[in-house]
Amino acid sequence: MTTRVSIQTHDFDVTQELAALKGQDLRVGAVCSFVGTVRDTRALTGRAHDEVKAMELEHYPGMTEKSIEAMIDEAHQRFDFYAARVVHRVGRLLPADQIVLVAVTSAHRGESFKVCEFLMDYLKTQAPFWKKEQTPEGARWVDARVSDDAALARWGIQAHNA
Repeated sequence: MTTRVSIQTHDFDVTQELAALKGQDLRVGAVCSFVGTVRDTRALTGRAHDEVKAMELEHYPGMTEKSIEAMIDEAHQRFDFYAARVVHRVGRLLPADQIVLVAVTSAHRGESFKVCEFLMDYLKTQAPFWKKEQTPEGARWVDARVSDDAALARWGIQAHNA
């Protein structure tokens, strides 16, 4: 099996990642994946000052991977699935660039969907990443959102930033 976690500056190929995750495992009946991309938030608000020209993601090498590995281990305690893969990009990204891939294999789709959601909810709130948006007015750090904390809470986990 491929490594479970990759933090990288270069883009990823979803098709290759899913094929490597599934491999020749004949038990797999479901492969679920989520791909997050950089968006120009102006499209959501219509306000020019909300435009995101670029996003910079920072992390602590080693600590970030360890945190995500622990999150996957926690998912194995909660759900019945075979394998998971998390690829997260860091560095400077532009609107439409891929940021994150979460992929899961299991016997049935229900478990794969749940694990994918669990891992994304955890990533959004607990993984040690820091995001800075570049806007026409300058740079701004992205704060944690209450809605992300609420998503994590449905799994019975209290956000560290709450």
